[in-house]
Amino acid sequence: MTLFKTLVALVLVGGLSACGGADPVTRGPSAADAPLVPLEISGQAASWNVVDVRVNVPSTLKVSEANRYYPIADIVWREDPFGDRYAQVASIMDAGLTAGLTHLKGDRPVYFDITVSRFHSLTEKARYSVGGVHNMIFTLTVVDAASGQALHGPVKIELDLKAYGGSQAFAAERRGHTQKVRINSHLTNTMKRQFGGIVAQLPAADGAVQVSRAAYSPLVPTGYEPARR
Repeated sequence: MTLFKTLVALVLVGGLSACGGADPVTRGPSAADAPLVPLEISGQAASWNVVDVRVNVPSTLKVSEANRYYPIADIVWREDPFGDRYAQVASIMDAGLTAGLTHLKGDRPVYFDITVSRFHSLTEKARYSVGGVHNMIFTLTVVDAASGQALHGPVKIELDLKAYGGSQAFAAERRGHTQKVRINSHLTNTMKRQFGGIVAQLPAADGAVQVSRAAYSPLVPTGYEPARR
């Protein structure tokens, strides 16, 4: 009876391991390769010169420090030391997205305004055992730097990236492929792929572009206000 209960518990834990919900993780790169933005937007982007990526992580988002397999919260991030999770998430998003837009060197200065609504990584408990999914949801708007006019968006983008657990996580860390490195690479590649850049599979050794879902949804503007850091 004890062995049976143990097996049942392991099955239940496995069901909780995916941070993004019940969607299965895609084992190949096809989901990541699918274009999310219309071709005309990719063409228009060639004329843009990205002055700044302005990331807003609203203080209304719920942060969890609970060491559970799947805390119910908007922000779950543990790789940085305990501190201001809003600032830490903003820094990660800024670095990853900015690196993916450096190829845009046209003659029209623009801002990429980003508002984060979810950044759900792994707790210690999940990372040391079953792994899961890094799930990021944010709204993107491209704004003319001179006039403040919205040129593209707002659009809602949702990205999933396989999150390693147990021995796989430790092996990745030994190669320097930390959670932050993999998330940054995923954000960078997503921006390059969607706005005409050359995608580099980084880190190449552990399949950083494996995703279960990549969604890009136009939103109905209700009056645009620039994001604030």
